[in-house]
Amino acid sequence: MTERALNEEIGDHMRTTRFVAGAAAFAAAALALSACSPGSGDSAGGAVEMTLWQNSTTGPGQQFWTDAIAAFEEENEGVTITMQSVQNEDMDGKLQTALNAGDPPDIFLQRGGGKLTAMANAGQLMDLTDLISDDIRSEISEGSFAAETYQDKVWAMPLSVLPGGFFYSQDAFDAAGIAETPATIDDLTSAVEDLKGTGIQPIALGAKDAWPAAHWYYFFAIRECSPQVIEETGDSKDFSDECWTRAAEDLVDFAAIEPFNEGFLTTAAQQGAGSSAGLIANRQAAMELMGAWDPGVIASLTPDEKPLPDLAWFPFPEIDGGDGEPGSMMGGVDGYSCAAQAPKECADFLNFVASSEQQEAYYAAFQSPPVNSVAQEAVTEPYLQQILEAYNNAPFVSQWLDTVLGQNVGNALNVAVVDMLAGNSDPAAFIQTVSAAGAQG
Repeated sequence: MTERALNEEIGDHMRTTRFVAGAAAFAAAALALSACSPGSGDSAGGAVEMTLWQNSTTGPGQQFWTDAIAAFEEENEGVTITMQSVQNEDMDGKLQTALNAGDPPDIFLQRGGGKLTAMANAGQLMDLTDLISDDIRSEISEGSFAAETYQDKVWAMPLSVLPGGFFYSQDAFDAAGIAETPATIDDLTSAVEDLKGTGIQPIALGAKDAWPAAHWYYFFAIRECSPQVIEETGDSKDFSDECWTRAAEDLVDFAAIEPFNEGFLTTAAQQGAGSSAGLIANRQAAMELMGAWDPGVIASLTPDEKPLPDLAWFPFPEIDGGDGEPGSMMGGVDGYSCAAQAPKECADFLNFVASSEQQEAYYAAFQSPPVNSVAQEAVTEPYLQQILEAYNNAPFVSQWLDTVLGQNVGNALNVAVVDMLAGNSDPAAFIQTVSAAGAQG
């Protein structure tokens, strides 16, 4: 991976959009200043050594980081950055262990939301607020920085816009006679039946990794729940509003038509040809609900390791009678943080990779929309332009729910969704499970 549409507007700053950070519950708490060990290198003494953890393990994504590090080291004599590639599904656990042990990498992927809030409150992050260059401030929108902000301080550098939706094969839709992309859940249901008639698996789902299955619940929730309820639940972890139950019922009802690939409960999301992304890449499934990093993952799994030529995108369909704001999106912005004890050159590196030149390289490598407005001018794929247009016009943008809720509650929700899809629970039991996790915090 990753991990994870505009005409004349592409060059403009992205409209400031509200993000759910799930952080208000912490607002009254002062930041805890933990004892920090010395940085990896003594920037005043010459040689500076830093470590970077990122979640691209193969292909162009990993090459981007290799090239960016080499270019930065060439411009900054005496600085050495050692990169470690961590499988996306392992990143959060390994990072939290390293942070808790007081031995984190200097630079690392930041999910945002409740996870960022917890790290900031634990004194584990460098405050980047006054370290971001004026050029970067002018080229990245305030809305993107808002996703990385807590208590009016910026704790991560935004690098990629990653809202979710359906990535699909236009050839598969054409073969099934689907002339228009689904606008409602009823439309999506009809599309599934049409695709089944052609012999292709309609929807790829890598439920083995839990979070891709949970994405389905997230999107039903953003259609059923109002922005206010989502924001409040991010803080309270209280799932008593009936919209949360309705979202679970919607998912169970949709799953009953058997839209997913055979063996979806044991299918990985992004690793190998048999993963859900691999099923799209090798034309064994027609579409996948995923974040905007998906094109790069799919491209890495095609036979020639090139982007799927007929790849297209549409947003999650609307639901009649839901409390959500039509056009709302789930997803947000990926960024990178510096550990609290990292040398000051860490912030310099983040400014470097957020520059327009590096952001164009990031976009080319990951096939995902860059946050830098100058680099956005290089975006040519219609599906990425559509994503940016939908993102800029969205009345409400929520971070992924597991990010909003924090690691403990978010993980419990993800696993509970898989249990429900496996037939081991029902919507009522699902709500009981996540409510119990929320009560524990």
